[in-house]
Amino acid sequence: MRVLVLGINYAPDLIGVAKYNAELCESLAARGHDVRVVTAPPYYPDWKVPEGYRSLRSATQRCNNVDVTRTPVYVPGKPSGVKRLIHHASFLISATAPVLATATRWRPDVIFAVAPSLLSAPLATLAARTVGAASWLHVQDLEVDVAFGLGMLKQGAIRKIMLGLERRILSAFDRVSTISPQMIRCLELKGLASERLCELRNWVDTDVVAPGPSQTSLRSSLNLKPTDIVALYSGALSHKQGLELIIEAAGAIRQSHPSLQFVICGNGPLKSKLTEMATGLTNVHFIDLQPVERLSELLSTADIHLLPQKAEVSDLVLPSKLAGMMASGRPIVAMAHPGTGLALEMTGSGLVVPPGDAHALRAAVIALAEDEALRSRFGTAARLRAEQKWDRALIIRSLERELVALAQHAERPATYSRRLASYGRSIEEVATGTRRRPELAKRTRANRILQVNSIVGPGNE
Repeated sequence: MRVLVLGINYAPDLIGVAKYNAELCESLAARGHDVRVVTAPPYYPDWKVPEGYRSLRSATQRCNNVDVTRTPVYVPGKPSGVKRLIHHASFLISATAPVLATATRWRPDVIFAVAPSLLSAPLATLAARTVGAASWLHVQDLEVDVAFGLGMLKQGAIRKIMLGLERRILSAFDRVSTISPQMIRCLELKGLASERLCELRNWVDTDVVAPGPSQTSLRSSLNLKPTDIVALYSGALSHKQGLELIIEAAGAIRQSHPSLQFVICGNGPLKSKLTEMATGLTNVHFIDLQPVERLSELLSTADIHLLPQKAEVSDLVLPSKLAGMMASGRPIVAMAHPGTGLALEMTGSGLVVPPGDAHALRAAVIALAEDEALRSRFGTAARLRAEQKWDRALIIRSLERELVALAQHAERPATYSRRLASYGRSIEEVATGTRRRPELAKRTRANRILQVNSIVGPGNE
């Protein structure tokens, strides 16, 4: 297939939506599909564009067999609700010409948009209708609800307008996916029919992120003792998590449990505030985000993973970092109300405490720190759950089948439909082991023409 992806976040940003957008595109390309991306320069979570990516013009480069077009975008140094809206609007404006030009010249089979940014999503449906492609929207978080839930935008008339706009955008796509059953339910409540919805959860490469020894070089660089118990948070330092509670917990137990050390790995708008709060606390350590090749080592450094989350965003997001935590084979302390998506995902893999309760967080960390057998049992269960429900290869194969099926029903010329139908059968044969997958990515143009002719007959290229 030809797949055009539209999303504001992409590698080399290390965390969040960027990581999954890049891995999705590279995985599809590795399986023989042609993939092109229109995105913004990297900026997250520092909200700062690196020097090498600053430009007022769009530029395209080839990255891991994916054509990536980056368009200029406004990035606020201190993001607020209004500034974020301007930020997303600037991406919509700058991405319009590249998306429409790519769609009309290249004629993709599927146009795949990712929210955030929801504001640019209508561009994907416009391009899809122009060329007769199928349209797919993947919702990483319900950004409108989150913005109002966290007070980034004020309630009132603007909320009604934005919710109405969101409903129109969502209903325009052929298929809408999101990352958890609870978020699917939220989309149903917004008026989307269940048959147009599907779950596409975030994933982890369980071959790359695997349980390892906790005595890592990273632990040594922090001058931590072999007997120390490390409680780790790794990810964006923003307002969704309630990260202040980690500092409060660390301050309360620094004398009673001196071997308990807290490591906060990440960047973001809240970092300066957190470092100021931790002044004088010798059991709190800050480090920057680590490169991808050190992710498994970073996660193995932990004896306990910390996953705080504010109650206001329960079931509006499912933290993507959870998959890596589980794959590392370590227990997790998560903040969530019973029955929420995060709490259900955590079953048997750690302890769940109420959001906003620093005392409960402290008690849970101490309980795990003092019980090695409990940590081991939770860690083993977490790893098994990662292999069963969060494995990258399994999820990508399932997505590929859905994309092919959706593209078959798009309003394309008959040759496209027959070609996609044949490829859909090939995927099923590969999945069942009855056929070896051809190395489509290595074929020359002449070989591709021969393949198509063998399917639809000579003269129908």
